[in-house]
Amino acid sequence: MSAATLPRTSPRAASRRATATEAELRGRWWRFTVLLVVTAITIVPIVAVVYLSLQPALGSAVTAPFTLENFGNVFAGTNVLLWLQNSLVVTMITVVIAVAVAAPAGYVLSRGRSKLVAGYSLLLFVIQSLPIVTAVIPLFILFARLNLVDSLTGVTIVYVGSTMSVAIWMMAAYYDSIPISLEEAGWMDGVSVFGGFVRIVLRNSLPGVLSTAIFAFLLSWNDYLIATVFLRSDYNYTLPIGVQTFFQQNSTNWGLVMAVAVVMMLPPIIVFGVLNKYFSVGGIGGSLAGK
Repeated sequence: MSAATLPRTSPRAASRRATATEAELRGRWWRFTVLLVVTAITIVPIVAVVYLSLQPALGSAVTAPFTLENFGNVFAGTNVLLWLQNSLVVTMITVVIAVAVAAPAGYVLSRGRSKLVAGYSLLLFVIQSLPIVTAVIPLFILFARLNLVDSLTGVTIVYVGSTMSVAIWMMAAYYDSIPISLEEAGWMDGVSVFGGFVRIVLRNSLPGVLSTAIFAFLLSWNDYLIATVFLRSDYNYTLPIGVQTFFQQNSTNWGLVMAVAVVMMLPPIIVFGVLNKYFSVGGIGGSLAGK
C-alpha cells in the first residue's frame, strides 16, 4: 500500500484522542491519590501503636530509641498471657461451632424451596437485624440462674448465637454460586444428598468456609460489650477487657497499653496471612470443564 492510500487522521480526531488520554491519566491519578489517602488513614494508627509500644517505659533507664521493655513488663507483671489464652479458647470454639452449624444450615437455605425454609430464612433475617445489645440483659438474667455469669462457657454461648445468623447467610450466599448441576451429576452416579453436599459442594466451598470462619473469629476476638457484661473475674478476662485495666483515673502508662494492643493485633494478622492464599474460586470453574 502506497503512502497516498494510507488513511489520514484529521487534526480534530487526534485532538480528541489526546484529550481522552489526558482525562484517563488524570482519572488514574485521582484514583491513586484516593487509595493512598485511604491506605494512610488505615495504616498510620497501626504504625503509631507499634511505634509507641517500642518506646522506653516511663521512668526507664533505657536510652535506646526502641526497646522491648514494655512487652517484658506486660508479660512479667500482668495476666496478659492468661487473657490471651482465654481469648484464643473462646474464639476457636466459637469458630468451630459456627462453621460446623452454618455449613449444613446454609446448604438447606440455599437449596431448599419449601415454605418451611422460607420461614427459616425470614427468621434468620429478623434475628440478624436485631442488635446484640437488645439480648444482653435477658441473657444475663438467664445465665445468672444457670451459673454461667463470669464464665468463659457463657460468653462462648453468646458469641456462637450472635454469629450464627450471619454465618448461615454467608454460607448460603456462597452455595448459591455453585451450580446445582454438579450435585445432579453426582446423584446420577449414586451419590446421596448428604454425600453430594460433603463431597461436591463443601469441597468447592473453601473460600466461603474461610470467610465465615474469619467473620466469627473477628466478632468474638474483638468483642468488648458482651465480655464486659458477663465477665467479672480477672482470671476470666479476655484481651479486650484486660486492656481497660491499664487505664487509671489520673494517669495511664501508654507504653503498656500499646504493647497489649500489639499482642491483640497479632493473631488476626497471622490468620489473614496464613489463609489468604486459600481464597480462590478456581476450583468451581475447573469442576465445570468439559460439561
